[in-house]
Amino acid sequence: MNLIRKMLMYLNREVPTDTLVKRGLKVGNNFNRQQGVYIDPTHCYLIEIGNDVTISIRAVLMAHDASTKKLLGYTKLGRIKIEDHVFIGANATILPGVTIGEYAVIGAGSVVTKDVPARTVAAGCPAKVLCTTEEYTLRQKAQMRDGENVFDGTFVMGKGLNAEKVRKLQEQTRDGIAFIE
Repeated sequence: MNLIRKMLMYLNREVPTDTLVKRGLKVGNNFNRQQGVYIDPTHCYLIEIGNDVTISIRAVLMAHDASTKKLLGYTKLGRIKIEDHVFIGANATILPGVTIGEYAVIGAGSVVTKDVPARTVAAGCPAKVLCTTEEYTLRQKAQMRDGENVFDGTFVMGKGLNAEKVRKLQEQTRDGIAFIE
């Protein structure tokens, strides 16, 4: 299964994490790199990812900026440091010279050009701090409607999801959102 996954990554032009680590990428424990995440393969030795980090689909980490090459004759480089317990949303782009503090959340589609403080939620293009992760958590908990729109892990594809559970999720999301483990 691991071999098949690696072959699919190469076909999608993704460099496997273990290959990037051999080239100098630093990765902590419990790193969740989802499908299509692009980690700069030519400058991965400038990237450090902490423990318990999730990077969602099609996010990009670029430790170099070649826009200066034609103008100056040089490519700009910068370290990227992602501290522990960070979540980076789908299609986010992290640019050179950025540190993302622990427990930060980066919104989907964001372009992160500057450091993001610990325990904050940042989103946008360019990304700006919107609130603390505590405020964000309280808002999300308020949307959980006394558990009626909260479902266990069997409602996930490959973990017991069936037609009846799909119908329940469709019903709960008709006028709002639902939460699953």
